[in-house]
Amino acid sequence: MIKKNNPNETIIIDAVVGAGKTVYVEMLSKDMNIPNFQEPVQDNPILDKFYYDRKRYSFPLQIFFLNRRFDMLKKAAELKKPTLMDRSIYGDMIFAKLLFESGDMDKDEYMLYHDLLINMLDHVEAPKLMIYLKIDTNSAIERIKKRGRDYEQIVEREYWERLNKEYESYFAEYNLSPLLVIDAAKYDIIENPNDKETVLKLIKQKLEEIDYYKNNN
Repeated sequence: MIKKNNPNETIIIDAVVGAGKTVYVEMLSKDMNIPNFQEPVQDNPILDKFYYDRKRYSFPLQIFFLNRRFDMLKKAAELKKPTLMDRSIYGDMIFAKLLFESGDMDKDEYMLYHDLLINMLDHVEAPKLMIYLKIDTNSAIERIKKRGRDYEQIVEREYWERLNKEYESYFAEYNLSPLLVIDAAKYDIIENPNDKETVLKLIKQKLEEIDYYKNNN
């Protein structure tokens, strides 16, 4: 459904919870001097409730995210310039699939979500570049504990493991756009300036490879 032959100018950074997406987005946005769209977490009235009662709040949470991510793409398109996004509609199905298969979202809810997503994707172009921050579950959990969001601390390890497997499966088959995979556990871009420079170099090399700068200078 997504229009691969006419990509927009958006760079997406995606990963499991705890991998460091927001930090990467802020770093790259500052370095490249381009606007960014943050994942709707801070102003999300459902997210904390979801972690305490996944079966009750899985469907409304997914609809909330889907609506916001579609809106982010529309606003990015209106800017008519390169943008960065912290997660996006392109991988939104990862969470819904996990929740449906685990029994936290029933079939009718899942099919309604699926049909709505398909309708939205018909109006979406592929991103210019997808950056996937791959990370092992142990490292992701360590970072989740370190940032200390109360509602994330109660989540069982099995949930994070299943989520990570879903992400790895999705990006093993991803073909919507050029893809850059970064080993997020290997780099500490907050505390280590050398790691930060290494990561920026990896990203810029990929952007050069896909002629990003040629079209945006």
